[in-house]
Parts: sequence; C-alpha cells; structure tokens
Amino acid sequence: MPQLGRVVGKVWATQKYPDLVGAKLLMVEPIDSDGTPTGRPFAAADTVGAGEGEVVFYVTAYEAVIPYPRDMVPLDASIVGIVDRIETAEVPEGWSGETEA
Repeated sequence: MPQLGRVVGKVWATQKYPDLVGAKLLMVEPIDSDGTPTGRPFAAADTVGAGEGEVVFYVTAYEAVIPYPRDMVPLDASIVGIVDRIETAEVPEGWSGETEA
C-alpha cells in the first residue's frame, strides 16, 4: 500500500549494485496527511522524477521492485508518485467506518 513521505535529501553513492547504476536515490521522511513526520528518513529509488521538498507516495518491501525498470534489484523502497494535493473528508462524530449487514 502506498504511503506518504517528503523528500528531504539526496543520496550520493560512488559504488552501487550493478543494476542500480544510474538510479536516483532520495531520502524520504514518512509523513501523515497533515504533513507531520511519522518516522525516520530512509533511502528510496526515485521512479518518477521527484525533487527535494516534494510530497511523494512510496511503496516498500517486495512492491518496491515492481516500478523499477529492471527486474529483481535489491530495493526496499521506491517513490511511485508525486502528490499535487491532499484532500481529507470530515468524518461524522461516532462513525466507526463499519457498515450494517
């Protein structure tokens, strides 16, 4: 499932796994929908051309390999989208999200 993050920096590496040569690696800080940090920054492969300061969504684990143009590379996280806007709906008080059967 995609998660929100903010690009907070770049990773420069003179040596990489051969299939990652040419990959753009960025530092991403996880955030919630209000922009509040929710975790520690980590490195992610950029598959969409994101830049520093942008809000992005990313995937982790096995799903991180899927958007990368080469198969089976050692990735733990990939940026898969740039967020233009976040809109949240007001939730009625007492609503649990469950529906009646």
